[in-house]
Amino acid sequence: MKTRKLSSRIPLIGVFAMALGPAIAALPFTAQAQRVSTDEDVARIIGIERLAVQNGEVSGELRNRANHPVRDVQLFIRYTWMWADERNPGKTDPGTSTYYTLKETIQPGAKINFNYKPSPPLPNIAGGRFVATVKIAGFTEIIPQK
Repeated sequence: MKTRKLSSRIPLIGVFAMALGPAIAALPFTAQAQRVSTDEDVARIIGIERLAVQNGEVSGELRNRANHPVRDVQLFIRYTWMWADERNPGKTDPGTSTYYTLKETIQPGAKINFNYKPSPPLPNIAGGRFVATVKIAGFTEIIPQK
């Protein structure tokens, strides 16, 4: 009777996979869904209120309009450079943009304040001005499982 070593027929990684397979299958599974929403859909869930811009610093309130808590609200802040003479713009556009994430959880109907100050500060240059816009880029809606 011939005997063969297990390792000669099954690679070592295969042995680990066979041993860990049932253990991994027994772990609880949580689904993470992502979807693309329109600006109107987002506005029904979370809104930006009392938006103010002063010297590049952006502040305002985020209001949760949903029936569930939301967290990790990500803002897209864009600083568009508007040339004083749009027909003869300069050679370089100093406009910039960034994402800013608020880690707080906002309960249904509640609001939180936010404040973003660009670092480094926006350049102080002649020949135009910055116009800041803020949009909701993403968030997590916490929906309890039934």
